[in-house]
Amino acid sequence: MSMVIVMEHTASEEHVQKVIESLVEVGYDVHRSSGVDYTVLGAVGVPHRPIDPRLIEVLPGVREVIPISEPYKLASRTFRPEDTVVDVAGVPVGGPEVIAMAGPCSVESPEQVSAVARSVAASGARVLRGGAFKPRTSPYSFQGHGEEALRWMRAAADENGMAVISEVMDPRQIEMMMRYVDCLQVGARNVQNFDLLKELGRCASRCCSSAGCPPPSRSGCSRPSTCSAAATAR
Repeated sequence: MSMVIVMEHTASEEHVQKVIESLVEVGYDVHRSSGVDYTVLGAVGVPHRPIDPRLIEVLPGVREVIPISEPYKLASRTFRPEDTVVDVAGVPVGGPEVIAMAGPCSVESPEQVSAVARSVAASGARVLRGGAFKPRTSPYSFQGHGEEALRWMRAAADENGMAVISEVMDPRQIEMMMRYVDCLQVGARNVQNFDLLKELGRCASRCCSSAGCPPPSRSGCSRPSTCSAAATAR
């Protein structure tokens, strides 16, 4: 059984470490979230021996222990009650400000994306979005300009003081795309592509889902330099 342990605001670092040690000893993975008022510990995984939550609750400094059954434990409000605000190249995504991300569905030329970037920036958009890879039903149809399109987007965004987001289709594209984008978009077709999602989780990139994810696949990642849901928080 996974659980969330909320520490008292007066709990010392020694109290917190004692609880962590008790959980690790029985086989839990412990994730710590230190807020302004409270420290919260998320105990997840399968312990090699069961432990009664009441034994944790009586430890010094523990305010309460909350058993949780949701599969998306680390993304739940139980573990992280405050909103997650992700910094995407200086643009705060997830806070009270509504952030507009706009641009062409398909990036077709440097002139096109430059003109669109100027237009959407003048309208208040903070992030330039555009499709560099466009999978089609027919192999003979236009598939997008790929890395060249990303270079055009980066130049247009820099000219207009914007961040860049573009959809990633394949784990093999991640390293290359991170040279140009500030956020990797996961489209509706890939919200259950777990090979891609796992690779995004391993990298240090901010990700945004453009479609709602079912609870089991709510995961995200964050990148300290350029490239979330984030979308969901990691």
